Amino acid sequence: MNPTYDFSGQVALVTGGSSGLGLATARAFAEARAAVVIADVNETTLSTASDDLTAAGHRVLGVRCDVSDEDSVAAMVKATVDTFGRLDMAFNNAGIQVPPSDAADEPAEVFDRVNAINLRGVWACMKHELGQMRAQGSGAIVNCSSLGGLVGLPGRAAYHASKHGVIGLTTSAALEYAPRGIRINAICPGTIETPMVADMITKGELDSADAAASTPIARLGQADEIAASVLWLCSPGASYVVGVALPVDGGYTAQ
Repeated sequence: MNPTYDFSGQVALVTGGSSGLGLATARAFAEARAAVVIADVNETTLSTASDDLTAAGHRVLGVRCDVSDEDSVAAMVKATVDTFGRLDMAFNNAGIQVPPSDAADEPAEVFDRVNAINLRGVWACMKHELGQMRAQGSGAIVNCSSLGGLVGLPGRAAYHASKHGVIGLTTSAALEYAPRGIRINAICPGTIETPMVADMITKGELDSADAAASTPIARLGQADEIAASVLWLCSPGASYVVGVALPVDGGYTAQ
């Protein structure tokens, strides 16, 4: 049973918020009575997610955002503040996976694309979120890294580089902004049952049985388990937690 939170009067922003980890987290924030901004590049899933949460009685704003475009990110944060007046919590979750590749053969455009979204996108989001939070003197940010930010894996150099970079961004910014009342942390999910992972399984890039067997808890994770970790890091219960890269991976990186 997850703890319950009351984020009444607070505003949460979730990128990549219309499916997978982002949608589970947006829903959890909404159920904890926060006003929620769901941002995503996919307009179809964005509309569905926003409509579903609104129909359930939650305060929700859907914003199309391409996190690789800083102007789009700036507009997302402006829309958040224009609509709800503030920004208290952010989960910078938008990211992509790319097919495995021999490091000697990986095209530059693949490296550039994965880093534009997974790393530069987090940088841009955090930059503009911090501008608002600095003015308020408060806030909490959680950046989505990965177990791939903590370990290496053959065939995944570009992806793992992006996720290692997220941890560097997180720890440096956390030290800069902790004295200003803003806490910044990262989570490092393991293999979670999401549409992205399902697509990898379908394409033969991942074997679910092997993934479960390689995890001490002997199963894949669930999106709501990541959401629970994000909400805790944003809550007063984590008020002394600053600059961590929290593995939520069933024990994979503890081996």
